[in-house]
Amino acid sequence: MKSQLHLKKALITALFVIIGATVFAQTGKISGKVSDKKTGETLIGVTVKIKGTTKGMATDVDGKYSITGLATGKYILVFQYVGYTGKEISGVEVVTGKNTIFDVILDEAGGQKLNEVVIQGSFKKESINALYAQQKNSAVISDGVSSEIIKRSPDKNTSDVLKRVSGATIQDNKFVVIRGLSDRYNTATLDGASLPSTEPNRKAFSFDIVPSNLVENLIVSKTATPDLPADFTGGAIQISTKDIPDNNFISIGVGAGYNSASTFKNFKSGVRTATDYFGFDNGDKSLPSNFPSRNRIIGGALTTEQGIAAMNRLPSDWKTYNNTALPTQNYQFTLGRVKDFKDSNNKFGALISLTYRNSQTISNDVIRDYVNVDYHDNIYKFSTNIGALANFAYTYGKSKITFKNIYNRTFDDQYLSRAGYNSDRNRDIKFYAFDLMQKSLFKSTLEGTHALGENNSKINWSLSYANILNDQPDQKKISYQRNPSDIGTDNYAYIASTGTVSKENSRLFSKLNENNFSGGLNYTLPVKMFGQGATFKTGLNSIYRDRKFDARFIGFRANSSSPDADAISRRPLRSLYAKDAINSGAYFLDDISADADSYTAHSLTNAGYLMLDNKFGEKSRLVWGVRVEQFNVVLDAKVPTPQTSVDDNYIDVLPSANYTYSLTDKINLRASYYRTLARPEFRELASTSIYDYELLALQQGNPNLKEAKIDNADIRFEFYPQAGQIISVSAFYKKFNNAIESFNSDGGSSRIITYINSDKVNVYGVELEFRKSLDFIAKTDFLEKTIFYTNLSLIKSKVETNNTGINLKDTSRPMVGQAPYIINAGLQHSFLSDKLNFNALYNRVGRKLNVAGGVLFPAIWEAPRNVVDLQVALKVIKNKGEIKFNAGDILNNRITQYYDNDSDKKYNRAKGDETISSYKPGSNYSVSFNYTF
Repeated sequence: MKSQLHLKKALITALFVIIGATVFAQTGKISGKVSDKKTGETLIGVTVKIKGTTKGMATDVDGKYSITGLATGKYILVFQYVGYTGKEISGVEVVTGKNTIFDVILDEAGGQKLNEVVIQGSFKKESINALYAQQKNSAVISDGVSSEIIKRSPDKNTSDVLKRVSGATIQDNKFVVIRGLSDRYNTATLDGASLPSTEPNRKAFSFDIVPSNLVENLIVSKTATPDLPADFTGGAIQISTKDIPDNNFISIGVGAGYNSASTFKNFKSGVRTATDYFGFDNGDKSLPSNFPSRNRIIGGALTTEQGIAAMNRLPSDWKTYNNTALPTQNYQFTLGRVKDFKDSNNKFGALISLTYRNSQTISNDVIRDYVNVDYHDNIYKFSTNIGALANFAYTYGKSKITFKNIYNRTFDDQYLSRAGYNSDRNRDIKFYAFDLMQKSLFKSTLEGTHALGENNSKINWSLSYANILNDQPDQKKISYQRNPSDIGTDNYAYIASTGTVSKENSRLFSKLNENNFSGGLNYTLPVKMFGQGATFKTGLNSIYRDRKFDARFIGFRANSSSPDADAISRRPLRSLYAKDAINSGAYFLDDISADADSYTAHSLTNAGYLMLDNKFGEKSRLVWGVRVEQFNVVLDAKVPTPQTSVDDNYIDVLPSANYTYSLTDKINLRASYYRTLARPEFRELASTSIYDYELLALQQGNPNLKEAKIDNADIRFEFYPQAGQIISVSAFYKKFNNAIESFNSDGGSSRIITYINSDKVNVYGVELEFRKSLDFIAKTDFLEKTIFYTNLSLIKSKVETNNTGINLKDTSRPMVGQAPYIINAGLQHSFLSDKLNFNALYNRVGRKLNVAGGVLFPAIWEAPRNVVDLQVALKVIKNKGEIKFNAGDILNNRITQYYDNDSDKKYNRAKGDETISSYKPGSNYSVSFNYTF
């Protein structure tokens, strides 16, 4: 009853604090987190007092404390906890209207009793100790970025932050690659709940949707513990967003960007409406609700008049519009509110954020020159992204309830024009495609954490819902052809290819809708084992996914007996399908959708685990246990057949062990073994066949695909010369059974990109990470504030595949998506007492295999490229404002995929290599301003 009254009081207060702007009182506060020195676990119920006063409190269920109403000055803080050595820290300074963040670590007292020993220290030294503990105490081999590091960087979103993680690479400014493995071998969680794939045709998450200033911490685990989801091999990316802010604030940010290949250039597109700028199509492109069904169209049930009426109901604007590409623009509004209740340690917090981005980019002269085609494309993409985040949290006593919500919507409207020659057809080609994709993600998580008893045990529960929508209304494609031998005659003209309807020239209406439901329960109990403190943890988790995918391929087939057929086929695109041509009977309505092109699917994953975190003496730590996962996936095409249906069940036992030996306070030796999984995505299982006009191939799933099992082993040496700095060397080995890979299936002479299970795959590599100030060169202030960081990964992979029943050319090759090396390097310097920050970043990823080769179509490789980024951030207006300048991809190297015909592992057209795709994306320059009230 008491907790209900507290909750009611908090909600009433929340309405007040969110609506009104709060003015800081003439006082400040001190807040922070208290953790165990050896394990990094937060401590519940630690007494925190201001020495010489009655002010104080106990840490909450997250190990956090907040002492408010303090006058300007320096204070001594006293930390006491049963079974731990106390601490008395001097020099903790409070400034009016500010929040002093102060994290502390406590060490077990052994046989000593409370208050027998109190260690005295200073604010600065203890802050450094806390950062050391955070770095060293991960149970697994991992790399992370805290909110404090993010604050000092100019990163705008989570994908920018991930660029700083060892062994991580960002593709397309949003997809992450860990240890050179393709993104399908990673998993991601947001606030403890698994994130679904945001992409319709791949297992990947778009990490640019979470603003960096709302991230509490970001951790990439490269080894597994039983409490982590099992479906990863490269890395498990765990993002925690903030819930209770440190202070009340309002932050507003604006920015603009210039792309050297696009901005202020002529920008072509289909019809544009005002709602496009807000991320929503106005509905004109959607398939009418009363449009005839596929069976009525192909069954001949429509009269000529009904067919004409149906064609006239479809969107009819095929005109190409010319505009000027505007600069990239982005806006962000964030509101943070926190309410400390004076009569208790209870606290309510709220964070609300709104983001908007719009860009108009051009890919000029995209070269596609291979096998039978020599094409040049110009691609114009209009993109709008809107996002919202709303987090609420309430702590009362030793409990905490959070309600976290995120919504993101992406509107990508692309227009492609192509010109070139097709040698198989002996025709000059002009091809046009209008393609809109609307993607949205909504995710809501309710979570509770409750301390039980006085021994620091706790229970954590969560309920989560997510919805993913991918809506592709009216993707329009059409090809014109001309016979070069007709030059000089009346027949030397481009004629529309409307005689037949195929997936290459049809209109695609597709919609994917997926609902995810998940729940989890975890229990943590501190225990004594072998005379040392240990932690026992157990939990259960379930995830249910339900997807529906519908696709219609509709086309207008030319009526060859129409008297105007020849004249209409010579019309330009804007009038090819004009109403006068439709009404004259020049076209028949056709629908070429296959039964397998639409499907429903659902999956259920149930997991349970047992885990122990043991310490052996002062230096050894072992985190070990087992996870068991039961997985069922069911997929049915619109008309299910044995060739298009899936009903698979798996039960997997997944052991893991992570051992850490602390040679010194600054040096760790780590070793681990763990078993993980890679499960096929719905799209990889579905027989749906979609024509990709950029790849010039069909994309199709494989219902016979099975889950992959991977055995992993890692060793690592890590040295922390100073707080925030690291030197580490790692080695790892991964053995895949049934690895999931894409390949060119060309048994029928046409190229279909689909998926296979490769029998045996071995991956091994080494990683070097170095993050160090340059003060070892000379003890100067300039070098002390200059940080050089680099991480280098060298990786070798080998695939051995049984060719039985599969049209594969290479049975021994590198793994698809596995880069042989990754280089990240950077230089960071802080000027003017940290008011001016400079970053220079370099990235290079080695040549990697994107699609395994078939017999007729070789393997597709992606050439390496050099990427250099520069970032400058200047704090202004009493550090409340910040101006940022970013220069991205300054070198503007080509992005190239190719056939390596001479097998020299280099891209060289002069030596016969054929180009799948090659273009320069342009360099990006942006300026932004952010101000916090």
